[in-house]
Amino acid sequence: MATTIAQKKAAKKKAALVKKKAALAKKKAAAKKVALAKKKVAAHKVAVAKKKALAKKVTLAKKVTLAKKKAALAKKKKLELAKKLALRKAADAVRKLAKRKQDLARKLLAAQRKKDQTAKKKAAAIVAKEKAKAKARLEIERKAAREAKEAARAAAVIAREIERKAKADAKEAAREAALKAKRKPLPPPRPVIVKTTFQDGIQATKEFDPRFLALQRDALVEARTKLLGQADRLEDEAHALIQDVEMGDVQFDEEGGEGDTMVVERERDLTLSAQARQTVEEIDAALVRIRTGEYGYSVHSGLPIPRERLKALPWTTESVLERVGGIGNR
Repeated sequence: MATTIAQKKAAKKKAALVKKKAALAKKKAAAKKVALAKKKVAAHKVAVAKKKALAKKVTLAKKVTLAKKKAALAKKKKLELAKKLALRKAADAVRKLAKRKQDLARKLLAAQRKKDQTAKKKAAAIVAKEKAKAKARLEIERKAAREAKEAARAAAVIAREIERKAKADAKEAAREAALKAKRKPLPPPRPVIVKTTFQDGIQATKEFDPRFLALQRDALVEARTKLLGQADRLEDEAHALIQDVEMGDVQFDEEGGEGDTMVVERERDLTLSAQARQTVEEIDAALVRIRTGEYGYSVHSGLPIPRERLKALPWTTESVLERVGGIGNR
């Protein structure tokens, strides 16, 4: 009986072991099935991932190809644009070069025109200058002719005045001599000149105040300047006549009229010039007398000369009554 229980226990253990083995085998099978399912899922996932990766790769390849096409198209467009720009630049360069050539041609033409205008102006200026010179020479000749005529007239006036004064003085002297011959008066004593103030180079006296002497000095200086100019002009004309004769500008005919006339004119000019310089010397002496206080008094009697005569002849040294006659000290 005990064996039976042990057998039973052993059978139970064996059954339990078989059952356990069956459960374990079932569990293993289930685990294997789960593992196979997982493996299938993993394989599916891998396949899906590969498929996605392939699709992504294809898409990327398409994108790369499209990008390459776009880049090639952009490069082509860029090349075409660069070519257009190059053509445009070349055309602009050609236009600029043509414009520069035109500008240069215009500048050269303007410079040539300016040069021509300058040459014309210079030529016109030279012509105008020559005309002005000719006009100036003609004016100088006319002026010289007028001055010669005026000098001749002035000389004639001076000669007539000198002759008239000489005649008047001679007549007055003759009358005075006749009166003296009748009266036979004794010569009066020379009076003493009473000198007063000295100012501005003028020695005033009792009979002649500084204002009158200043006016007389101005008249003397003015007459001196005029006579010196007249003397120089007459001498220049006389020398010019000699130069004309030496250069052969004077034509001598058979009668010798023009040559004789020039000789007479030269002698007359020299005579008048000498007379003018003699008068200048008398004026210088009168200016000295104004400084020393002896102006206005007769060199013969020492009496005051009337102011009217001094005004008419500022360098005179004697009154009309004391005039001896001829052309001498006045």
